[in-house]
Amino acid sequence: MPHQKYAAPGSAPATLATLLAPPSASPSKIRLTEYSESTLIERPILDLHDLPDLSTQDRIHWLDIGGLADASLFQALGEKYHLHPLALEDALHLGQRPKIEPYPDHLFVVAQMLYYDSTKKLSNEQVSFFLLPNLLITIQEESDTDVFNPIRDRIRAGRGSIRKLRADYLCYALLDSIVDHCFPILESLGDDLEEMEDLVLSKPQPSCIATLHSHKRTLTQIRRFVWPERDILNSLLHDESGIISPQTKLYLRDAYDHTIQVIDLVESYRDTVSGLTEIYISAVGMRTNEIVRVLTVMSSIFIPLTFVAGVYGMNFDHDASPWNMPELHHRYGYPLCALIMVSITVGQIIFFKRKKWI
Repeated sequence: MPHQKYAAPGSAPATLATLLAPPSASPSKIRLTEYSESTLIERPILDLHDLPDLSTQDRIHWLDIGGLADASLFQALGEKYHLHPLALEDALHLGQRPKIEPYPDHLFVVAQMLYYDSTKKLSNEQVSFFLLPNLLITIQEESDTDVFNPIRDRIRAGRGSIRKLRADYLCYALLDSIVDHCFPILESLGDDLEEMEDLVLSKPQPSCIATLHSHKRTLTQIRRFVWPERDILNSLLHDESGIISPQTKLYLRDAYDHTIQVIDLVESYRDTVSGLTEIYISAVGMRTNEIVRVLTVMSSIFIPLTFVAGVYGMNFDHDASPWNMPELHHRYGYPLCALIMVSITVGQIIFFKRKKWI
């Protein structure tokens, strides 16, 4: 059963309890990553009383929440960190279009994460971000699948600027990881399209059109998610709330360029898919015409032979009248008739080849 993607009709806005009815919602798990340039603490949050406060201004707190089944957790988050209930409602409404919404004390961002699951099927998962000056809360549909492991490794290793800058840089890094994860998906799809191009040109098969349709659906899905994420990054670049620092805006500009590259690749591959579809249809049409031409030539060859055989199949008696069928009682009449038919066939084939019909 899929997750509920809308509130019950007529329900009051910002009502969290009505959003968690689906029994298939995954249990909520919380991982806290607390770090500064010199310290790093990673631990699970097993009790809501262990949620970190923001009194330690020299540390960045990342609450990574996977699973949407615990209503009390999200209510506690809203009360403790003054998160707007409308934003929490959107975080639990799955299937949201990627967007950014500013609130007085925080920024709320929704993104769609794409990845290949264990069956090599393209899946998407909604990720919601609550960005405060020293706190980043991420809410995911599942607790065991995401594309953030490279970011966690960078935090543990202390590489780059991630442990030197604020939570806004961590938010950028996660958004950039979501965008960059589209590149290997597109690379794999591009390799498939190259193989498909060779197959369509050499030996088109009915399965080609189904594969091309699947690729087109994948490209449409990527474009539907990445296009608004470009607008998110552009909005963060022009944020005036003070939550996004000037240093982070420099990196956001690079992530914005990545979204443009992804969109350019998507458009290019969509044109390729459309071109291959037209080539497939043309190849199938040409193959059908070739088959019809061969059948027509064969029919043209057998038409005079059928005529000769049909005429000789009539019952004439040469002894009754000199105008009856000749050679009816001739000793070599049958071989002579067969020779005439072979001669007609050879003559037609030569004529068709000179006309370049075969």
